[in-house]
Amino acid sequence: MSNVKQDRHVEHDWYPDPIPPNVEFGEGFYCESAQVFKKLKSKEPHAVVFGNHVSVYAGCSFAIGEGGKCTVGDFTLLNGAIVMAEERIDIGSHCLVSWNVGIADSDFHPLEPAQRLIDAQALAPFFKDRPPRPKLKTAPVKIGDNVWIGMGAVILKGVTIGDNSVVAAGAIVTKSIPPNTIVAGNPAEVVKKF
Repeated sequence: MSNVKQDRHVEHDWYPDPIPPNVEFGEGFYCESAQVFKKLKSKEPHAVVFGNHVSVYAGCSFAIGEGGKCTVGDFTLLNGAIVMAEERIDIGSHCLVSWNVGIADSDFHPLEPAQRLIDAQALAPFFKDRPPRPKLKTAPVKIGDNVWIGMGAVILKGVTIGDNSVVAAGAIVTKSIPPNTIVAGNPAEVVKKF
């Protein structure tokens, strides 16, 4: 059972487009609106793969680049999260991902000042002499099972979050987190271990 119809449109959805064909989902998948896939640019055949009984609520956005991929495990709930993958983001099973959480596997712009100038020109849609974008640095993100990510937290490229961990609201996670810990702050630091 799912609220996604056979033609891949979401029941009672205001958004006119269906869920893209390179999005896979398991039994019991709930999607509040196919609009969450509006920024899906991936050409990969299995760009986004959801497990069983995953819930994706409005306000989420899967901004998956041309070569990007994302997996989400069974019984995970995403509510207003932004998932931005140029390479790969894996979210485990039984996770809770709250409002305004950002998960990114890239900086999306170069850090070097001269390269940022080129990037700004490359992104200007009506600039006559648009250069190609500079190569971006990416590093996969892995979120373990039974992880709770609080409202407004940001998970940056290359981070692994261990099973059973909690990321406090507003935390900025710049380095990996061991299992069974609570992190908070900017940058996120361990505040408790289970």
